Amino acid sequence: MARINLLPWREELREARKKRFLTALVGVLVVSVGILFLIDRYVSSAIEHQMARNAFLQTQIAQLDIRIKEISDLKARRKQLLERMKIIQDLQGNRPITGRVFDQLARTLPDGVYFSQVKMTSKLIAISGAAESNNRVSDLMRNLEASDWLEAPSLTEVKATTAGAVDQANVFQLTVRQTQPPVAAVAPAGATSVAPAPAAGAKP
Repeated sequence: MARINLLPWREELREARKKRFLTALVGVLVVSVGILFLIDRYVSSAIEHQMARNAFLQTQIAQLDIRIKEISDLKARRKQLLERMKIIQDLQGNRPITGRVFDQLARTLPDGVYFSQVKMTSKLIAISGAAESNNRVSDLMRNLEASDWLEAPSLTEVKATTAGAVDQANVFQLTVRQTQPPVAAVAPAGATSVAPAPAAGAKP
């Protein structure tokens, strides 16, 4: 005798398929959430790692900036020291020349002329003084021109005055440049290369 299944097998099959679908859907959701979580953790870890690297680089850059500043300060100090050394060397090297120049100024001074102020800036010498007459000023200019250690004398001012230590004196201002003769022309320390002008009233 044939059996007839009267149970709602179609409904049971539909329910079974539905359960399998829901189970698969839940599984996919769980796996997706897990993957998203892992991605989030990976991205967060990468960001934290990059931030740590940035912080390390910023620290190193700050240290390099400090070192660069220290190096700049050292270079500035070195430059200052070199400039001071050069000034000292120039002063030491020019000391004999300066002494010779002032010796020449004294030797070129004719009778009846005196200097009230001598100022030397680099190689330019500014002189103020007084003379008994214009002829004495002319003698001084000739003596300066004849000196091996002085050149280009220029009389900037001369005027007669009755005030001061000398009655009826001619006050003058002039400039002259310091030079240096060739080595062969340098005279011994006790010698002079300038013949002072003769005193007033002296006979040749």
